[in-house]
Formats: sequence, C-alpha cells, structure tokens
Amino acid sequence: MDPLSAARAYGAAVKQAQNAAKESSNEAGATSAPDFGKMLQGALEHTMKTTQGAENMMVQQSQGKAELIDAVTAVSSAETSLQTVIAIRDQVINAYQEIMRMPI
Repeated sequence: MDPLSAARAYGAAVKQAQNAAKESSNEAGATSAPDFGKMLQGALEHTMKTTQGAENMMVQQSQGKAELIDAVTAVSSAETSLQTVIAIRDQVINAYQEIMRMPI
C-alpha cells in the first residue's frame, strides 16, 4: 500500500465517523463517539453502492445510453471505495496482530 492510498483511506474513515456521529447525535439527542462497527458497515455499504452504480453505468454505456467518461468516472469511484475498504481491513488486521504479540 502506498502513502496516498493510506491517506485516502484515513480521510474516508474520518468522513464516515463524522457522518455516523451526526446520525447518532440526531437519533440519541446527545453527542457520542461513533460505533466502530457502524463505521465499518457504512464503509461496506458505500462500497457496495458505488460498485453497483459502476456496474449499471458500464451496462448503460455498452448499450449506448451513457457517456464513456461517466462510466470511467463511476468505475474509478468504485475502485477508490474498494481500496479504502481494503486499506481499513489491512490496518485492522495489523492492529489485531500487534495486540496478539503483546505480552500478558
């Protein structure tokens, strides 16, 4: 993973956390820390939506109903979302491995 991908992943995670905090404060009426599980679920849902949107855009482009640049942009967005999820997954695995190496 290169530093640019890591920075993008961090930025996306912060954005997801801020959105989750806004949602939870709206629901609960009080400001609380975002739930990590909800943040991951949100990132996965966003990735699925962008991937499905890219697939739909590719189908429309192949049928002549969409411009090529729109399809390329959708695929690029889906790729970035997937890279973000992969970077988060890698960091979670690294953190878990680091915890497992700690002496008791």
